[in-house]
Amino acid sequence: MRILLIRHAEPDYSIDSLTPKGRVEAELLSHRLIRYDIRDFYVSPLGRARDTAAYTLDKLNRKAEILPWLHEFMGSYPDPETGRRRIVAWDVKPRIWTAFPGVADIRTWYNAPAFSGGNVHEVWKQTTDGVDELLARYGYTKDDPVWRCTNNEDFTIALFCHFGISMAVLAYLTDISPMVLWHHTLTLPSSVTEIVTEERIKGEVSFRITKLGDLTHLEAAGEKRSTAGLFPECYTGIDSTDPAINGTL
Repeated sequence: MRILLIRHAEPDYSIDSLTPKGRVEAELLSHRLIRYDIRDFYVSPLGRARDTAAYTLDKLNRKAEILPWLHEFMGSYPDPETGRRRIVAWDVKPRIWTAFPGVADIRTWYNAPAFSGGNVHEVWKQTTDGVDELLARYGYTKDDPVWRCTNNEDFTIALFCHFGISMAVLAYLTDISPMVLWHHTLTLPSSVTEIVTEERIKGEVSFRITKLGDLTHLEAAGEKRSTAGLFPECYTGIDSTDPAINGTL
């Protein structure tokens, strides 16, 4: 089994859709994806993911199932200094999230004292339940530390979604704390992340990442990469990941 986790193209968050550059990215992405033999398509309910998927789906005359839990990961907690809600997937400063020794363990990360008073564990549970339900459709069930499947097959599914939720899915499949992936990796807009099964013992599979944030479709066309989701490389005093501020790479 192969799972493609596809981040939406450059977003215009003000209208939950794509910027003009994002539409170029989605078009280039579609030319890449139509060459895959994808069995099923799934998409976040948010507009920027659905608009990205539309370019590929229209070319293939296919439809995607909307999965409510594939909505961006919005687990948050109240900042004790400001009272502002902070999203754990990208809005927590390094000294805060690394202060809890168990934060690097997938089984304890959500118990960080800093996250008390928030809905982090609840949203994480919704995510893992969603992954369990989706993979059960194809005969896969989690049995730590592996997944079991009596008829593992070579096929591909595609999930059009967002950075935060895609890393949460990746973390669950590979038993990595999502905090590590959220804060030490970034899949840029329209990128493709690929994870495949390995079946070394009949009926037992584990997942292995073979691509992380691949942007071959942009690079081949000479299209610059959007920085959406990336804080400034050098200190500017502006604490934002908005592509309108940070531009392209």
